[in-house]
Amino acid sequence: MSNNVGSHRSPYSVFSGPNLGYVMEMYEKFKTSPEAVDPQLAEMFKTYGAPVMENGDVAVSASASIPSGDFSKALAAYALIEAIRTHGHLAADIYPLKDHPRDASRLELAKYGLTENDLRALPASLFLKNVPATVENGLDAVNYLKDLYTGKIAYEFAHIVDDEERNWIQSKIENNEVAVNLSNDEKKELLERLTKIEGFEKFIHRTFVGAKRFSIEGLDTLVVFLDELMRKSEEAKTKKVLIGMAHRGRLNVLTHILNKPYEMMFAEFAGVPSLEFLPEDGSVETSRGWFGDVKYHLGALYKGKSGTERFLAYNPSHLEVVNPVVAGQTRAAQENTDHPGMPEQDMNAAYGVMIHGDAAFPGQGIVPETFNYSRVRGYRTGGTVHVIANNTIGFTTESYDSRSTLYASDPAKGFEVPVLHVNADHPEAVIAAAALAFEYRQKFEKDVLIDLIGYRRYGHNEMDEPLVTNPMMYHVIHKHPTARQLYGAELVEANLMTKEAVDKMDADVYAVMQAAYDNVKNHSADVKKPSNATPESVLAGMPRDVETGVQEERLQRMNEELLTYPDNFTVFSKLDRILKRREEPFKGKSKVDWAHAEQLAFGSIIQDGNPIRLTGQDVQRGTFAHRHLVLHDEKTGEEFVPLHHISGANASFVAYNSPLTEFAVVGYEFGYNLEKDKALSIWEAQYGDFANMAQVMFDQFVSSSYSKWGQQSGLVILLPHAYEGQGPEHSSARLERYLQLCAENNWTVANLSSAANYFHILRRQAKMLGTEAERPLVIVSPKSLLRHPLVGAEVSDLSDGHFKTVLEQPGTGMKPEKVKKILFASGKMAIDLAEQVKDGEGFDHLHIVRVEQLYPFPAEKIAEIVARFPKAKELVWVQEEPKNMGSWSFAYPYLQEIAEGKAISYVGRIHRASPSEGDGESHKKEQNRIIEEALKK
Repeated sequence: MSNNVGSHRSPYSVFSGPNLGYVMEMYEKFKTSPEAVDPQLAEMFKTYGAPVMENGDVAVSASASIPSGDFSKALAAYALIEAIRTHGHLAADIYPLKDHPRDASRLELAKYGLTENDLRALPASLFLKNVPATVENGLDAVNYLKDLYTGKIAYEFAHIVDDEERNWIQSKIENNEVAVNLSNDEKKELLERLTKIEGFEKFIHRTFVGAKRFSIEGLDTLVVFLDELMRKSEEAKTKKVLIGMAHRGRLNVLTHILNKPYEMMFAEFAGVPSLEFLPEDGSVETSRGWFGDVKYHLGALYKGKSGTERFLAYNPSHLEVVNPVVAGQTRAAQENTDHPGMPEQDMNAAYGVMIHGDAAFPGQGIVPETFNYSRVRGYRTGGTVHVIANNTIGFTTESYDSRSTLYASDPAKGFEVPVLHVNADHPEAVIAAAALAFEYRQKFEKDVLIDLIGYRRYGHNEMDEPLVTNPMMYHVIHKHPTARQLYGAELVEANLMTKEAVDKMDADVYAVMQAAYDNVKNHSADVKKPSNATPESVLAGMPRDVETGVQEERLQRMNEELLTYPDNFTVFSKLDRILKRREEPFKGKSKVDWAHAEQLAFGSIIQDGNPIRLTGQDVQRGTFAHRHLVLHDEKTGEEFVPLHHISGANASFVAYNSPLTEFAVVGYEFGYNLEKDKALSIWEAQYGDFANMAQVMFDQFVSSSYSKWGQQSGLVILLPHAYEGQGPEHSSARLERYLQLCAENNWTVANLSSAANYFHILRRQAKMLGTEAERPLVIVSPKSLLRHPLVGAEVSDLSDGHFKTVLEQPGTGMKPEKVKKILFASGKMAIDLAEQVKDGEGFDHLHIVRVEQLYPFPAEKIAEIVARFPKAKELVWVQEEPKNMGSWSFAYPYLQEIAEGKAISYVGRIHRASPSEGDGESHKKEQNRIIEEALKK
């Protein structure tokens, strides 16, 4: 029989009757003469204040009938019990190598002035609401709790603020509901599972000597942990479990959790194409880019008969960066977006599992970034199950050089995440921890963390010799039996199996592995090796001149609906006047500015059936107070989203202001788009240079995922960029960095100067989602140009046509025979030039070409334009960025191919270490110089 022990509650709740009366009398004395009260009792009064009952009522004094000495023992015993709950983890048996001292000093009776006889004299009911049958007195209660809190699982949950959560966890522990009770057959199955896990690693070690695999050995029970999560998920009818992890143990997880066949794994080690060995029933899906990646970066999707899909995310060696990607994919898997308004989220439809390294978890900033938005409305997923695959070492670095905290898991406590430390050598304890973690996540929709403490049997990779740098640890490891050996011996000792049966199980597993490898060898000669050549479909890029116009009548009706609010909704009067100006373009009185064009594009896209998700810092209003997608009632603060109320919408729309984070948010949006490929997922930097903080995501995921892993993305990146004298930090979006990554039609990079072009490029992007032509889109977006009249569009510009990769400046090039030089510019630089030439009078000597799309570079269209001016002697690239930045270095090789003997010149800032000047006057002077030099005859 197991009964609940008390929860974290007021210490007064354990007292009643005369005892409570005594407490009340002592409290009255404490208020006037604190020094006259027992020190422990005084400390409790200082901490908890006046005695209160469990229901919150102030306790009423009653006559005391027990002497103060006996009460002091009861109080000391209560302090001991609380110490066991709070500090028991320090004395727990959680380190397999026994290389960390267990600190039981806080649990010693003498520390509290207690003896065993003192405890025997106290009733167990003083501390336990429901007393187990085996617990007869206070000493039994203390020993009972010590067993629970200092065993193979250690618990940290005192840092959680919410009483219900703490009470629930404590109840689970003290009811003894955490422990598992496996049948004899289940124990044998568990040993067989451990034998397969270990056998897989041993087979590779012997067969492919020296091959790098980042073995799981020492943390074999990580697979057992995931097994239990999968079992629980299937019971709960979870639709999808998404797993993110680095390379250690990845191959074993792919094999035993994603059911990637042994033949596929061994083929990859043997250098043989592995797709031939995919299961014919389609239960396992993998993808591969034409350029490929190492085997321990690959992922897979398993579609079992249970209805619960399992997905292991593809990721690079950059530790922990896959976490936000998995979070974004999880959110997308939870959302239904096929209707107007907000997406509908079912947080039990899917959940994420993130497997961390013990050095990386406290060391990598992406970890707290991801935790920080775990309960933010735009990013929450109802809780992630986190596991630290804890080797107690990072590469060659011991933990004392790796972090400033006791545990690798400590950063999670700042986010009120419960932590379970588990001895990885004890598979039944691991199963118990997994079951509790799953149940907690389901009940409280919060993250939970398992610190799975094991070791690393070999070096960082199998070619390293760890005795060189970590001799003391590895002398112990070399003598330490494996989890399989330990559990096998346990079953033999319990007379559940014979030693011979355990050894036969090991031999049988090895035979299965050998048969799989023999199958690979027998078929290897017949398998055609794939080519690394870029596929023709990729080289073809996007279809040309995709029609993206929207009928004017449809635009006008949408515009009217966007400016119609509920009768009881009060828009801020100043903003209302600004928004009402959006009626004027449809009356021929003004032009459609940037934000207006964007909103009309968004509306038409959700009418066409593509959901939209826009995130970033302050995107609802827009950094430059231009967007206003979410309106706030001036009197009530209530939100109203006009795009939720347009007719004909067939998909959801949402704009979320993000936390002050770039790295984790870009990864999240990338993951969201991967999972929901028809969604137009957009991230906007507050200023373009903020994206510096997310550079790993652009390098390792957004620009290269298709080439490496065959994963297509249509993520849109908006990077405000332009030189307006505001200093170096917020002028440049570092355009050159994105251009440097351009190759194989991997993404589109645009620097636009036209609101109409912005409208059409967004619609083109939406049309490409989910097709062979899908690719990310990087837009260097404007700041001061947001309201510039030369950037604005006529309504007819939106209703007709398509995105134009190149725009020719009106008024220039009207007399081709007089044109001596052709200027090429993008974005704000093109508008600065346009302001000077106006209608072109006096500038017959030049023609101005706005290069709106920088990659894929529109060389063919530019060549056609240049051919119209046979007397032009010079092609000039004009930019506001320094010469070693911006687009000049990228465009120059293309211009060389086009020039056909014409001179190629550069006009802009000289080479600089910093992107721009530090003050407005210097900027103005330099900008004027650039314009004058570009326009001169």
